[in-house]
Amino acid sequence: MLSKDKISRINALAKKDKIDGLTNKEKEEQQELRQEYLGNVRKSFKNQFKSMKVIDPEGNDVTPEKVKKMRDENKNKYH
Repeated sequence: MLSKDKISRINALAKKDKIDGLTNKEKEEQQELRQEYLGNVRKSFKNQFKSMKVIDPEGNDVTPEKVKKMRDENKNKYH
């Protein structure tokens, strides 16, 4: 998870970009922070996705094989 300081900095740079524009150095910083933020979002989503289990109306586990494989890889990674 991104720190509050980094999120605040992302927001400050976005606001400054709209009002005054950014220097090249600030644009680079903004891009780095955005990439870090997106990486955290993707990681969080992937973790939620791995814990998903799909059950059909008859009670059968119909979780996609790709999700099961990701879950199994995660288990093997930590055992």
